[in-house]
Amino acid sequence: MPKVAMPEVEVHWYDGGMMPDRPKGFPEGKELMQSGGGLTIFHGTKDTLICGCYGENPWLLSGRVPNAPKVCRRVPKAMQGGHEMDWVRACKESKDSRVPCKSDFSEAGPMNEMVVMGVLAIRLQGLNKTLEWDGPNMRFTNIGPDETLRTVIKDGFKIHNGHPTFDKTWTEPINAQQFAAELIKHNYREGWKLPDMPR
Repeated sequence: MPKVAMPEVEVHWYDGGMMPDRPKGFPEGKELMQSGGGLTIFHGTKDTLICGCYGENPWLLSGRVPNAPKVCRRVPKAMQGGHEMDWVRACKESKDSRVPCKSDFSEAGPMNEMVVMGVLAIRLQGLNKTLEWDGPNMRFTNIGPDETLRTVIKDGFKIHNGHPTFDKTWTEPINAQQFAAELIKHNYREGWKLPDMPR
């Protein structure tokens, strides 16, 4: 990343109840997920930083106390409106003197794109390969024009002699490239149009 002069970072996203492995040395008896509905684990070369939702309550796995200088403007906690109200404040301020919100779209947009890539990867997992993403052109570069996918429309779950069984019903094969393109840029039905106003 030449603009920020930092190396690439590998990101693992867990959602829907899935949790990462407990880091080596994580205190026994301590819940991995802290309050606030989120968990972030930064694995560094010297230590591991763990914090809750929005970076709250950071602590180091080694037991050292984090000592990061507070150089950025702070947004009040969710009880006082949080980043949502920070965005509303920025919308209401004059363009000439506006203080950008801390969750600015220049950062939140690419972050959201990364998260949505996880959703796309789940929907395209039947391709059984690592997907290569071309961000500027909003497309996958390694899905061939003849590749197909099938998705489960009914799992047919039953318990048979005490054992779970599945009798899955699949869709007919569909073109994977077209399916991915539709997921990336969904073609919504045409919206409503008001009649022309009288002159």
